Amino acid sequence: MSTTPASDSPQPPVALPVLPQSLTARNTLGLVCDARACFTLDDPAQLPALTVLARQFASVLVLGGGSNMVLPRHVDGLVVRVALRGLRLLQARPDAWIVEAAAGEIWHEVVAQTLASGWDGLENLALIPGTVGASPVQNIGAYGVELADRFDSLTAWDLHEGRMVEMDAAQCRYAYRDSVFKHEPAGRWIIVSVRFRLPRPWRPVLGYPDLQRHPQLAAASANGAGPRAQDIFNAVCEIRRAKLPDPALIGNAGSFFKNPLVSAEQREALLARFPDLVSYAQPDGRYKLAAGWLIDQCGWKGRDLGAAGVHERQALVLVNRGGAQAADILALARRIQDDVRSRYGVTLEPEPVVVQGASA
Repeated sequence: MSTTPASDSPQPPVALPVLPQSLTARNTLGLVCDARACFTLDDPAQLPALTVLARQFASVLVLGGGSNMVLPRHVDGLVVRVALRGLRLLQARPDAWIVEAAAGEIWHEVVAQTLASGWDGLENLALIPGTVGASPVQNIGAYGVELADRFDSLTAWDLHEGRMVEMDAAQCRYAYRDSVFKHEPAGRWIIVSVRFRLPRPWRPVLGYPDLQRHPQLAAASANGAGPRAQDIFNAVCEIRRAKLPDPALIGNAGSFFKNPLVSAEQREALLARFPDLVSYAQPDGRYKLAAGWLIDQCGWKGRDLGAAGVHERQALVLVNRGGAQAADILALARRIQDDVRSRYGVTLEPEPVVVQGASA
């Protein structure tokens, strides 16, 4: 991990504007939430002053698109909304495009802009909600590609120590929907920018069953030419829109549970009892089970528990039917976890971050 000084000749930090703000429209679950103190970070030069400001609060919540969070009714700590913008090509190497995006950029817009610029490689990750800064935290992934597959490095501000650091993939400790940032104290890191390594020559990633079945992609593969990156982007958008609800229409945080990983022995034992079990072999010899299938088999698809429910088309997605609070969402999640554990002996792990104060 390399360290960059905040400045060559530090100046006394200026006071930053902090205001109360509603976060109801800033979390995709649509949970009613009020923040006592909110600051919008739109310039890296504000970071030294932000470090001083943060010391006045018991906790710090770093907020991007709010697409992977369960928020409480009130947030008493400091909320830092990351609004840093910018997208640029850093290097055009023979083996890769190195592209940098600021943390406040909307993820899907960056995917679209890189393709439009001829920097292919992020197309399988189209239409994932949220911002660029959240993508390394969660190691986002979809349709056969994870962020770690396209990651080069990132710049982050250590709010505890007041310094800028550069981190590579090894330092980020990526795993399935996991990274070092999920194991550090909440609010320590503010990701400033992320750099992607987009391989040249580009090769399509079409191993995911939904992509293999997509008629346009199948036709392109059959004629020998193969699909373009834009074709994959279009197909992924079409598939996601057909399967997943739009947060603008009904509150949701996307997939609420991770697909559980089990040993080969556990998978064989489950197959003996449930021949239709959906599973995918992993490089380490384990198997990934389809959490949505497990939930569906337990009869939860389309069911409600108070104001919280399970989406009709995708059992992995918990939704806010209107007026749900964090306690409602988490109570539903626990009921689903209990049923899956009782039937299959498998524990489902939630994907979203449950912010302090949001427990039922």
